[in-house]
Amino acid sequence: FLPPPILWLVVVYIGSLALLLVSSLWRLDPITTAIIRKPSLDNFAELFAPGKPYLGIAAHTAGIAAAVTVIDAVLAFPLAFHMSRVASSRTRNALFIAVTLPLWISYLVRVYSWRIILSDDGFLNWLLGFAGLSGPGTLGDVAITLVFSYIWLPFMIVPVYGALERIPDSLLEASGDLGARNWRTLRSVVLPLALPGVVAGSIFTFSLTLGDFIT
Repeated sequence: FLPPPILWLVVVYIGSLALLLVSSLWRLDPITTAIIRKPSLDNFAELFAPGKPYLGIAAHTAGIAAAVTVIDAVLAFPLAFHMSRVASSRTRNALFIAVTLPLWISYLVRVYSWRIILSDDGFLNWLLGFAGLSGPGTLGDVAITLVFSYIWLPFMIVPVYGALERIPDSLLEASGDLGARNWRTLRSVVLPLALPGVVAGSIFTFSLTLGDFIT
C-alpha cells in the first residue's frame, strides 16, 4: 500500500516544488510583464541586494511565526493535559468539540471577524471607550499575532493531546511512588514524553503562519 502515496508525494508535492524552483529562475519583462523563460539568477541577486526589503520582511514574518508557536504551545499544553488526564469522558468530548469547532467555520469568516473586533473603530476599542477606558488603537503586529494564535491553536492542541493521552498511567504512578512531587513528575516524565506532540504542533503552527498572508 505504500508505493501509491510515495508516488503521489514525489510527483505532485516534490514535483511542484521543483517547478517552483525552475520558475524562480525566470523573470518578468519590466514593460510588458511577459514571462521571459531564460534561466538567470537575477531574482536571487535582487533578493539579497543591499537596501532591498525582502530579507527584512522574511525575518519579520519568521519572528511572528515563532511568537505564535510559543504562545500556542503555552496555551495548548495545560488544556491538552486537562483533556487527556483530568477531565471526564463527557467533559473531554465537549472540550474536543470546542477546540475543533472553529475549524468548521470558513477561514475568511474567522479572520474578518477578528478584523471587526480589533480595527481602529472595532468592537474592542468601542467596548473600552464605553467603559471609560482609552482603547489601544491600531494594534499592528500584536493583532496579527493574536489572530494567528487563535487560528492555529487547534493544530497545536490536537497533537499535544494525542501525545499526552499515550503516556501510560503506570509511569506517573511509578514517579509518585519514588517520591517525585507533581512538578518533578511533570518536568521529568510528562514533558519528555509529550515532546513529540509539541514538536509536531510547532511544525504545524510555525509553517502555517510562515506561509499565510490573509491574516
